[in-house]
Amino acid sequence: MQGTPKGMRIHIGIFGKRNVGKSSILNALTKQDISIVSETAGTTTDPVEKSMELLPLGPVLFVDTAGIDDEGALGLQRVEKTKKVIDRIDLAIVVCDERGFDKFEEKLIEEFNLRKTPFIIVVNKIDKFLPSPLEGEDSAERKRLSIVSVRGFQHEERVLEKLGEGYKGTAVTVVITSIVNNQGIDDLKQTIIKNVPDEFFSQNSIASDLISAGETAVLVVPIDLEAPKGRLILPQVQTIRDLLDNDCIVIVTKERELRRTLDNLKTPPALVVTDSQAFLKVSADVPRNVKLTSFSILFARLKGELSEFVKGTLAIENLKSGDKVLICESCTHHDIGDDIGRVKIPRWLTQYTGKKLEFEHYAGHDFPENIKDYALIIHCGACMTNRKEILSRIWKAKELNVPITNYGLTIAYSLGIFERAIEPFKVKCER
Repeated sequence: MQGTPKGMRIHIGIFGKRNVGKSSILNALTKQDISIVSETAGTTTDPVEKSMELLPLGPVLFVDTAGIDDEGALGLQRVEKTKKVIDRIDLAIVVCDERGFDKFEEKLIEEFNLRKTPFIIVVNKIDKFLPSPLEGEDSAERKRLSIVSVRGFQHEERVLEKLGEGYKGTAVTVVITSIVNNQGIDDLKQTIIKNVPDEFFSQNSIASDLISAGETAVLVVPIDLEAPKGRLILPQVQTIRDLLDNDCIVIVTKERELRRTLDNLKTPPALVVTDSQAFLKVSADVPRNVKLTSFSILFARLKGELSEFVKGTLAIENLKSGDKVLICESCTHHDIGDDIGRVKIPRWLTQYTGKKLEFEHYAGHDFPENIKDYALIIHCGACMTNRKEILSRIWKAKELNVPITNYGLTIAYSLGIFERAIEPFKVKCER
């Protein structure tokens, strides 16, 4: 219960062909038998995840994947699952063995370059084509022996100078490993630490940058059917912690007690954050000179691109009867009677537009390939997934010119309080 949520961890994916030792490398990195290891190709089927603390980075999530060269009907399904993992990876590890590089690894690297995802090449099973280290062997001699050629490319002191057609002259980080000889795993850990993108550590705060230390934020938390019994939902908890860490005063109340809470304050709060479903009542109770937004909009900025979501929200005005609207949520749960994604947002959007719209829903890591078929994509706050996955979805939508927005922005727009809800962020809104 005290662990860092997956959505806030650095996601590190392990990719490569079947039987190159991906699972063995995961087990060696985590020092646990997480993935099944076998000489039989295709042992790993679904992606295998393992959370751990990798110091000094902190919390990370390793994801082991099925072989990118898998075959047959089931094999192709496993390959598709592997490709979906690419959407949420902050750093990739591409593993090959004594067989070297070919079209499969090159295709992976093309995809990582396209998405600006940093990657590390691991040449595994070095024991297959280098002699085992001798007792008392001179380290300089071992280093000399490690300068080897492997089917069409060379690696020397962790720099891959040739990756085949289209990669000549590209400097890429390479680590040599052997699980049999317990070689290279410490080097790989240090290389991972050095190659995590800087932007991961410079992500915006959740809400504390919107007010000053010592100022008060009021958080409005409805207790309804969607509230988990005995606890708050993740965005609420994380927002509270973010504000406390930055020396802000936090008051938590339900929407029915909000007006009394505000009346009891000697000075108005600097910020009010509400669950988007209570936007209308909260907006009526909060004085116009007090900044107001929602948890969902805060997370739209934390996990995605708020400016792109704001732009996508304006496409609501262009919806026509018969248009398909895609609603995505990053977590999976049982439907409830008045579910926000399956009931409330479709209802509010239909009431606002007056159009007969078709709504389709996807949950978890599932995201349709045919997004060109949709007039609008509406995403949840994404508290249960990582920023890279949301950025990947935004990127796909932009590539196909499909507007994308999020729950909180859509609700605010449908209820007529859009400008007020985005006012704290000073983001451009050009209608």
